[in-house]
Amino acid sequence: MNSNSAVEQLPALRILLSVPDAEFDSFFPASTMAALQELGCVTTVEPAALQSPQTFATAAGDAEIAITAWAFPRLDAEHLAMAPKLRCVLHAASSVHFLVSEDFWDAGIPISQAGAAMAPAVAELSLTFTLALLRRIERLDHGLRSGATWEEARNVRRAREISGARIGVVGASRTGRRYIEACLALGADVSIYDPYLAADDPLAALSTTLEALFVESDIVAVHAPDTPETRGLIGKQQLALLKDGTALVNTARSTLLDMDALYAEVSSGRIDAALDVFDDEPLPADDPWRSLPNALITPHIAGATVDSRRRAGLIVVDELRRFLAGQPLEHALTRTDLERMG
Repeated sequence: MNSNSAVEQLPALRILLSVPDAEFDSFFPASTMAALQELGCVTTVEPAALQSPQTFATAAGDAEIAITAWAFPRLDAEHLAMAPKLRCVLHAASSVHFLVSEDFWDAGIPISQAGAAMAPAVAELSLTFTLALLRRIERLDHGLRSGATWEEARNVRRAREISGARIGVVGASRTGRRYIEACLALGADVSIYDPYLAADDPLAALSTTLEALFVESDIVAVHAPDTPETRGLIGKQQLALLKDGTALVNTARSTLLDMDALYAEVSSGRIDAALDVFDDEPLPADDPWRSLPNALITPHIAGATVDSRRRAGLIVVDELRRFLAGQPLEHALTRTDLERMG
């Protein structure tokens, strides 16, 4: 053999990267993109463009790896047939319910998601809400902005500190655990309702019933996933158990609560609330939640921080490295996993 002959090069790994243009640089800044390009040949296509079957077939025809986010077409039999070389899907966001199908699971294609990147951000907003509600920030701010006198604005139920406050957490999820950790570090008395909390789990000692949690808590924070089992978990009966002056925090999904029942309680002034999620999104301009003086509301943005987006992109790159090295994906999902995930 001629020692000067060129070494045959293997074809570059074909990677289809589809993240909305508005978020692309957040997930894949230059350094992360460079790391991804070291692993293969990257083709970027906006998810909206992939809604066209012709465009999808062209973009995915030779793709071995698909990196997805919101609005990527559902991977049903039709789309899988247009991506015959697909070996792995790496989802840069959290929920994959919209993305996978029975045909996808039957195909045995591994999938991973980067929801862990958002857990610290969501937990942090939930903690921010908790601290604000304990200190009655929503009422004090509204009072001063609405033209109340100084003394009128100060005339609210006396504030609480988080140390010693009773915090009830519905759902020891990935995000819930980050929130619980923060509350405990600040001296709160935490209780948890989660029927899937194992007896040997370090948090098992904090477990309680849903009813007891609502009766005893100063703040109830919702961190359960949206599943058929959890939808409507919190309704009029549970909310009626809350003491006057209690507050509820929801950065999970609105479907876990009866939002009409919650609105009735909050609008009466009996309890306060802080919400990042709603039944109607975007929240209509005339939605009554917008005018309540004792409600803090944000536009479903808990997981969207500079840091969480960067973490998600890095998770994707790390997962691809594991896949190429034949190692288990750290954030892999199975059909069974999805049954308990939002």
